[in-house]
Amino acid sequence: MTSVQDSAQPQPFLRVPVSVLGLLAVLAIVYAAEALAPPHTHDVIIGRFAFYPARYSAHFIDTHAYDPGSLIDRAVAFVSYIFLHGSLTHLLINSIWLLPFGAIVARRFGGLLFLAFFLVCGVASAATYLAFNWGSADPVVGASGAISGLMAAGFRILRYPPVPDDAIGSLEPIFSSRILLWSAVWVVINIIAGVTGLGAGPGPQVIAWEAHLGGYAAGLLLAGPFVSLRNWMAGDPAQGPVA
Repeated sequence: MTSVQDSAQPQPFLRVPVSVLGLLAVLAIVYAAEALAPPHTHDVIIGRFAFYPARYSAHFIDTHAYDPGSLIDRAVAFVSYIFLHGSLTHLLINSIWLLPFGAIVARRFGGLLFLAFFLVCGVASAATYLAFNWGSADPVVGASGAISGLMAAGFRILRYPPVPDDAIGSLEPIFSSRILLWSAVWVVINIIAGVTGLGAGPGPQVIAWEAHLGGYAAGLLLAGPFVSLRNWMAGDPAQGPVA
């Protein structure tokens, strides 16, 4: 005996929103361009589009005769660094991390708001790193800070036990025991990684743990406003502001 399924309702093997797949493709294409570029071109790409805290320090600029680029260059770096990666392993780890949490957030926010949220968390990540590493000449690259924001939002979206209105906007409160526990674990993991270099891979690489925590904090705080914005865009006046 066989069961007949509605052919108009196909069940995909892997339910990943198009916006997440598109973002993964962009990250892969940018890395391929980096990897295939001649050494001089690669250095130019990193020098212009990576995030250098030294670009924003007047003292460093004056004492090292450093050219920080134009105001546009310095503003663009808050976003462009997200799409650069130091190695294929770096890219793969971030992609594996992005896939589940990106899918959770994209399904709740929709494609455009998902991408906006990703970028906003990336900017917050860079700003946090800048605050703790003012004047540092070491470049920061990678999407992990922005993905940390997606992870934080994902924790708030996936409520447990489920509540009746979970599908339409309810989020786990920031100060719930579950969120506080996950946040404490994430802080400890990042501090250990930052101190020991665990997970940085071969070579003199540094874990930008402050950037991870900055992106995570942004994700926790902004998940509610983005859900409220999503409700407003969907024309659902019954849903009030979400914290």
